[in-house]
Amino acid sequence: MPTPIFERFSSLSPISVMARSIVERTLDPNNLDEWFDRTARAQYTATLLFSSVFQIMSDVVNGNRPSVNAAYKAMKDQVGVSVASVYNKLNCVESHTSEELVRYAAGELAPVVEALGGTRKPLLPGFRSRILDGNCIEATEHRIKELRGIGSGALPGKTLVAYDSELRLPVDVFACEDGHAQERSMLDRVLATVDEGDLWIGDRNFCTVSFLFGIDERDGRFIIRQHGNLPWRAVGPEKARGKTDTGKIFEQPIEVTDESGKSRRFRRIRVALKSETRDGDTEICILTNLKDGEASAKKIATIYRKRWRI
Repeated sequence: MPTPIFERFSSLSPISVMARSIVERTLDPNNLDEWFDRTARAQYTATLLFSSVFQIMSDVVNGNRPSVNAAYKAMKDQVGVSVASVYNKLNCVESHTSEELVRYAAGELAPVVEALGGTRKPLLPGFRSRILDGNCIEATEHRIKELRGIGSGALPGKTLVAYDSELRLPVDVFACEDGHAQERSMLDRVLATVDEGDLWIGDRNFCTVSFLFGIDERDGRFIIRQHGNLPWRAVGPEKARGKTDTGKIFEQPIEVTDESGKSRRFRRIRVALKSETRDGDTEICILTNLKDGEASAKKIATIYRKRWRI
């Protein structure tokens, strides 16, 4: 039966109550523990439940507690094991488990967002947009003994995140324990998730021949900023395609060839900027395999700007 405090929150701030209820339902401890038992490969549940570890880390990530140790002390009676056991459990959580947790949460929340009418209009009708971005987990000030004499920060890891612009949710993540690894080294794993009808949007770090060709081979589409090292040649003249509020737009057909000698034709959209970017660039060049009838050069340039809104 609802308490007076709950009723007061429900009447004065119903949205926050609904949001909390949805999150608590999605991340219910029993569901999390069942999911973990199905998903984990090497790790298993003994005395310490995965849901307890999840709650401890959630308190730290959300700023409710300043450290894992503080979060552990706050729920020590519920956890039922030593703090050393908690740290051992955390140290052994597989990157695969972290990735699957994001996919699980997205799968649970997507129907809720759709049912509540919370989806945005598609960036391009007929396509499922995926904005790809990298995230280098920041160096930590909490040093293990072996690193205390080193001036630079230790990089705990790196991730690539796929963001669904319609659902406004991260729907996939690709984790790498090597914080010094290049984002490009993870693109083969991203390619394995590309489906027909996808529209992948990304910065120039993701502009590699193999990634562009891979998306094209899977009948997906891409809007990716051109990297300066990408080999290409023009197969037609550049033509003016109008203006946006950031500059003039030009389009040119190009050909890109891979190491085996196979070639594919793409569209190269160049935006001559009114003002320089923070990196000093006076123009931005975007590559796409969208057909002329699927999107105009101006539309493509506008969609690319959306990636900055993650």
